[in-house]
Amino acid sequence: MSRQKLEVADIFRAYGPAWRRANAGHVSLTQLKVMAAIEACRTEALGGHVAACTKCGHNHIAYNSCKNRHCPKCQAPAARDWLARAEDLLPVEYFHVVFALRAERPAGGARPMSQRSALCLERKRANKMIRQALRRSRSL
Repeated sequence: MSRQKLEVADIFRAYGPAWRRANAGHVSLTQLKVMAAIEACRTEALGGHVAACTKCGHNHIAYNSCKNRHCPKCQAPAARDWLARAEDLLPVEYFHVVFALRAERPAGGARPMSQRSALCLERKRANKMIRQALRRSRSL
C-alpha cells in the first residue's frame, strides 16, 4: 500500500500554528488536543520501536501512533476492516444509532449515580426512543 501524498497531519503541521493563533479563544481545549495528537501521530514525538531483521540486519523504525479516535491515520485500518466485513452482512438495511450520555448531577446532596447505573438508565431511555420512532414510522 502506498502512502498518500498529503495527509491531514501535514496540513495541521504546516498551517495549524497560524490557524490556532487566528482562532484563539474560539477553539476548545478538546479540539486543540485532537490537532496536537494528529500532528504528533507516527512521529518521533510519540516515540517508537525498532524492528531488526535477523538475516540481513536491516533496522526498521516504526513510530507510535496517537490512537486518537479522530485521527484518520489511526482509524483508516479499522475503516478498511469494517468495509471488508460489510460483504458478510445480510442484505437488509442497517442503522447506526448514537446517543449522547447526559451529564446530569443529582439534586441536592444526593449520592452521584454510578457509571454503570447511568449507562443502564441511558440504555433504557435510548431503547424507549427507538421503539417510539419505530411505532411512528409504521403508522405513516
